[in-house]
Formats: sequence, C-alpha cells, structure tokens
Amino acid sequence: MSIKQSDQILVQSYLSGDEAAFEVLIRKHKDKVFAFILSKLKNYNLAHDVFQDTFIKVINSLKRGKYNEEGKFVPWVMRIAHNLVIDHFRRQKKTRSIAPTKDFDIFDVISTDEKNAEEILIDEQITSDVKKLIQELPSDQKEVLMMRYYRDLSFKEIAEITDVSINTALGRMRYAVINLRKLVEKHNIQLQLN
Repeated sequence: MSIKQSDQILVQSYLSGDEAAFEVLIRKHKDKVFAFILSKLKNYNLAHDVFQDTFIKVINSLKRGKYNEEGKFVPWVMRIAHNLVIDHFRRQKKTRSIAPTKDFDIFDVISTDEKNAEEILIDEQITSDVKKLIQELPSDQKEVLMMRYYRDLSFKEIAEITDVSINTALGRMRYAVINLRKLVEKHNIQLQLN
C-alpha cells in the first residue's frame, strides 16, 4: 500500500482486512489531524491522547459500517477529532469547580461576558454546521433565510425583492426552519451546549 493511493481505496482495503492500509491512512494524514487538535488544546500530551482517541473512534466507526462519505475521509476524521476536543472541554468544565467562601466568590473575578475556548469552538462549529445545512435547502427557502438572517431584511423587503407576497415569504421562512430542523436531526448535529 502506498500513500499515493486514494483514501477511498485505502479505506476499502482496510475494510477488506488489510490492516496495513489503515497504517498508510494514519501516516498520510497524521500531521494535519494532530496539528488541528494541538491548535485547539495547546497541550502536546493532551493532543496526543485525543489524536489516539480519534483514530480509535475512526477504526470503530469503520468496522461498524458508519463511514459512507466517499472521497471525504479527511473531513470525516477532522469532524471526529473536533467532537473529541469539544468532549474534552465539556468534561473539563464539569470537573472544574471552585466553591465560594464567605470572603471569596469565583464569580467576582470571572467576567461572564467573555466566552471560553470551548464556547468559541462550539459557536464556530454551530455556525459552520448551519451554513452547510442551509445549502441543502430548496433555493427559494435558502434565499429567504439568507435575506432574513444574514442581511437582516424585513419580510416586507424580502417580499418586494423576491416579487412574492409577504405571506409567501413568511411561508418560505417557516418551511426553511422546519426543513433545517429535519436536517439537524438527519445529520445528528448538536446546535447547543449540553
């Protein structure tokens, strides 16, 4: 097996029992995946642990037949790594607790307006996920949604621009939201912090 072979062929070879094909996949993509994890965690040892967990999850998912994104192996692996980084931040948040005393309350020194690294990461992922889902909507629904949320236009303005009634614009928006919810469920995407 050679690094020059496509990810798709390497995945198929691995699923057919060729363990060496998976080693090639790791060699081929380890620098990119590790650099991504390290950039989020800023801790080499922790990044190494999450990197290993990522590929363990990749192996388990492949063996259970959970991989079906032909030609998109690296984005799929990066998504798994990203989710594991978020899981790390969630666990860290749950275990980190400082009890207030009579003289000291942690909330006196913490600004609640600033987002921590986990919240920023989750916000970025949610924004990215929503933008991808919007692209799957029918064009008339996508158009109304983009005008309303990204251009901050009123439904009256949207109706005038698209040359439809306000009720039609409202209807398209309603269906866009309904369809987005269905897409969120279909892709099993989490749009908020637990």
